[in-house]
Amino acid sequence: MDVALWAALAVPAVSADAIGLNEPRPLWTQFAGLAVLAVATATWRARPATAFLLAAALGLTAPALFSVSYGPALAVLALLLGRHGTRARPALLAFAAVWAAGTVRILVRDVDPVVEWLVLMGTLLFGVVFPWLAGRYWRQGRALAAAGWERADQLEREQRIVADRARLRERARIAQDMHDSLGHELSLIAVRAGALQVAADLPAHHRAAASDLREAAATATDRLREIIGVLRDEGDESAPLAPPGETVAQLVARAAESGLLVRYEDDGTDASDGAGRIAYRVVQEALTNAAKYAPGAPVTVTATSTGSTTTIEVSNGPPPHGDAPRPAPPDGGSGLADLRARVAAGGGTLTAGPRGGGFRVTARLPAAGAPRPAAPEPTLPPPGSVLAHARRRTALTFGAAVAIGTVLVAGAFTWYAYTKTHSVLRPADYAALRVGQPRSEVAAVLPDRSVTDPPVERAPTPPPPGADCRYYRSSGELFTSLTHFRLCFDDGRLVDKTVIPKAGADRSMGREAAWAR
Repeated sequence: MDVALWAALAVPAVSADAIGLNEPRPLWTQFAGLAVLAVATATWRARPATAFLLAAALGLTAPALFSVSYGPALAVLALLLGRHGTRARPALLAFAAVWAAGTVRILVRDVDPVVEWLVLMGTLLFGVVFPWLAGRYWRQGRALAAAGWERADQLEREQRIVADRARLRERARIAQDMHDSLGHELSLIAVRAGALQVAADLPAHHRAAASDLREAAATATDRLREIIGVLRDEGDESAPLAPPGETVAQLVARAAESGLLVRYEDDGTDASDGAGRIAYRVVQEALTNAAKYAPGAPVTVTATSTGSTTTIEVSNGPPPHGDAPRPAPPDGGSGLADLRARVAAGGGTLTAGPRGGGFRVTARLPAAGAPRPAAPEPTLPPPGSVLAHARRRTALTFGAAVAIGTVLVAGAFTWYAYTKTHSVLRPADYAALRVGQPRSEVAAVLPDRSVTDPPVERAPTPPPPGADCRYYRSSGELFTSLTHFRLCFDDGRLVDKTVIPKAGADRSMGREAAWAR
């Protein structure tokens, strides 16, 4: 690819000299230019700024920075600089270096600095900055497209993660339902077995069987807790295990029928009507723990409602004398922890802890229809906002560059037209001048300005040594090759008047000269 790029950039450099678009140059300068282009095309991938500076150096050796020979190479390498340059600072430093070198070159040459500087700025803007911005826009578009695909892949991964988390939450909910429901039922079985164990009219062997049943129910509860841990990772079904439609009051009544010393108090409104299934789970878990860890202790379930909040309180006293409570697991078990998370997800709070030798669980739940704090939604940028912002920024940059370029070009054209039209010496006035005529008489017919960039290479003869020569245009036409007049003065007299033909004309024209010493 580098060879093809070099060949494409070398075509203008060779053809411009071949068809006469440039002034004749030695053959070695043409080969040197091709060699510099070869180095630039070989280094543009690793050092795009260096490659650009090499092309700019070739342009600075020509009469204009953007020449027919090396102007395309300058623009192409500026485009590649924007396409492959990851940072803008090296490019801006390279542009500043070219501007400084061009300015110094203008100052050391005997040319009109205003026109040349405006031409330099216009060339830098349209031949360098614009291609560089186009390259950056190209690279930015490709980067945004790659980022868009990467973002799409990321969203797909996030969706899979969200789906996996939803499945895990559902499994955990199923496990919690099984723990609450089956654990509660096993606790009631243990309570009934305990009641049979203390019955006075029960034979001894039946009393022993009831004791074994009570221990088996307690052991089954512990085994259930272990199995639930596996189900939370493996479960995949969604099925509530509580009796359908059962209220908190019915749950307490069924526990009392099983032998649990429990009473229910409310303010006239069933807690299930306001707090729903969460209140049911709170009472169920609290009764299960009371039957499991404080068998025989009296339990009180209280439900009160204030319109916007429903409060559920389940408290039990210490076990009867002679009955030692079963020790709770060191981590407090998973029941209350999961229950606390469920209550918090519903917008409520749950507290639990010892009280007066017993235990109390208090849950405050928002009533049905009460406003709940909404979860903050993720603040993601609107779709395409990043791309739209980048495009707006690039469009503003292009717009500013176009505006500056327009001002520079308009100023350069205005100054060019002014200087060219005010340096015209009419052919009739030129013909009337005589060699040896005093300078004061000649000045009467001369225009305000003289030509600052005369075509001295087309002059038929060199100017007289030591003479002060001025050049004038024969017409006010712009952007075309014209005949120029050279007038040389020495010791206050006109010592030479020469016609410089336009490009392509015969240079063997007459010369009038006289040496006044």
